[in-house]
Amino acid sequence: MPDFTYDRNWAHVDPAAVPVLNVPAPGPRSRELHARASAHMKGFSSQVRLFPVAFERGHGVTLTDVDGNTYIDFSSGIYVTSLGHCHPKVTEAVRRYAGTLMNCHDFTTPVKTRLLERLAEIAPGDLHGAQFYDSGTTAVEAGLRIMRAATGKMEFISFYNAFHGKTLGAASLGHMDATQGLRAPGFHRVPGPYPYRCPWGDQGGDGGVRAVEHLRDVLKQQTAGRVAGVVVEPIQGWAGSIVPPDSFLPALRALCDEQGLLLLADEVLCGMGRSGKMFAVDHWNVVPDVLTVGKGLGNGFPVTAVLVTDRHKDAVEKISASTSYGGNPMACAAALASIEVIEDEDLVRRSAGLGEFIMTRLRRMASSHPIIGEVRGKGCILAIELVKDRTTKEPFPRAGEMVYRRAFERGLAWIPAGHILRMSPPLIMETAMASKALDIIEEAIAQTERDLGIA
Repeated sequence: MPDFTYDRNWAHVDPAAVPVLNVPAPGPRSRELHARASAHMKGFSSQVRLFPVAFERGHGVTLTDVDGNTYIDFSSGIYVTSLGHCHPKVTEAVRRYAGTLMNCHDFTTPVKTRLLERLAEIAPGDLHGAQFYDSGTTAVEAGLRIMRAATGKMEFISFYNAFHGKTLGAASLGHMDATQGLRAPGFHRVPGPYPYRCPWGDQGGDGGVRAVEHLRDVLKQQTAGRVAGVVVEPIQGWAGSIVPPDSFLPALRALCDEQGLLLLADEVLCGMGRSGKMFAVDHWNVVPDVLTVGKGLGNGFPVTAVLVTDRHKDAVEKISASTSYGGNPMACAAALASIEVIEDEDLVRRSAGLGEFIMTRLRRMASSHPIIGEVRGKGCILAIELVKDRTTKEPFPRAGEMVYRRAFERGLAWIPAGHILRMSPPLIMETAMASKALDIIEEAIAQTERDLGIA
């Protein structure tokens, strides 16, 4: 792809100039548009149901709604626009291929070839095999089929609180309720490490090692002995930015090697620099057999990939891996441009530094507000967990909804998850803007505590 130069200060905004709130949000045009959309579209996310704003445009680290209100974006479109909205290099790459070649199924193109080479260069270990898709769910489903093809076995193990997608196989790896029917056969779930809410209570010991030892017992007692592999989020995103103990992933890798199981690391959410490393597994020097990546890979353009080690990449040939949209030239151009921006702008290092800055402020915030049970994160995968009582750790979902809405009303776009509030700022965000966002969050928490009569 030819080089494209751009003003590196393209996204700079004076923190004093945002948010801009022309009318109380959600404004009248937002409410009117949402009502019209709701007559047809069903299944909105909780963040939309709680705050039905209609966005019109984005620029860098800000979003503007149809009423002219401008918000600080502290969600990156749910971990997607890591480089900021409408990054010039990504926009130009998509524009170029939208006017040149949109789709030619899975035929080879120059831009796809270069993206394959770049992914092989930045991936951990020898994850040199690849196939492209258009959603994280589809990439996870392909990963499951690859593991089955490589091993000839049919069962899988995943962890409590995990989220891997919404189609049957991917959904069967996560939580399912009565509305979703039955889990697919051969899928088993086990407790994973959750340092703030240890599944093993006060029994002591290392939670990461205990989780792996429990998995060992499940292999013996609950499976049919035909386990193809284990699927894990190196950092659980949907569950609330849960970072495992440092012992966990190395111990899990060792168990998989011992038992002849494949390990799939789902990095659709936590990959591409968001954790403060290019891939989250890099924090623990673990190389999985299969790795899925998405969201930040295309900075908003729907492109995902499944990567496979050299040892198992021939298994991809057995699963009819190609798709209608995966690897189209526009998608590959967006992904290739995104990788170049991450490297050229040193965004992995910036993500780590921004995360440290935010965590320092969050810890100070926690010391002053009794409804904060824990703050946690790694890089720009962050969360605040709200509780009714710090001793019992009883979740406080009402407070979570109140804080989410009140911060949004003040001009902060972010992510609710019940009693857990998630933060995933664009990796390009400057610390002064992050500080402004955190001011808004603390004001919303303080107001909620006052409204609930909590001293």
